[in-house]
Amino acid sequence: MADVSHSRGDISAHPDVHEMRARYARMLGSRDVALVDGPVFLLGLYCAASPWILHYTRSQPAIATHNLIMGIAFGLLALGFTIVPERMYGLSWAMCAMGAWMIISPWIVGTAPDTGVAVNSIVIGALGVVLGTLCAGAAVRSNPPA
Repeated sequence: MADVSHSRGDISAHPDVHEMRARYARMLGSRDVALVDGPVFLLGLYCAASPWILHYTRSQPAIATHNLIMGIAFGLLALGFTIVPERMYGLSWAMCAMGAWMIISPWIVGTAPDTGVAVNSIVIGALGVVLGTLCAGAAVRSNPPA
């Protein structure tokens, strides 16, 4: 019977190992990459929990559901930035778009949001735009044109 088990071997024999290591070193060479991932995850966590923290789940159920979904999306982006940064930093601009959407979403998703709900979404959105811009800047600095 043939041995079909896949054991994890050493990657040093891979033909592209030097290029992969160089790209990974360029991506993680600057510490601002790691300094942005944590705040993005915390922003997502707060966005998801904010309807329960600020107690507007009953008065604005659509915005509460929206913030939960957007918070999960921010958190998944942050995890992707941490786990596979060389593949995910192209989505930094998507985080900027998500932040811009968060700024205007209370008036589109909700029904007559009060000041607290609106300010909460504006702050989350502004932080999303700023952190997305920082991620995009880190990606551009770590991936110079050839």
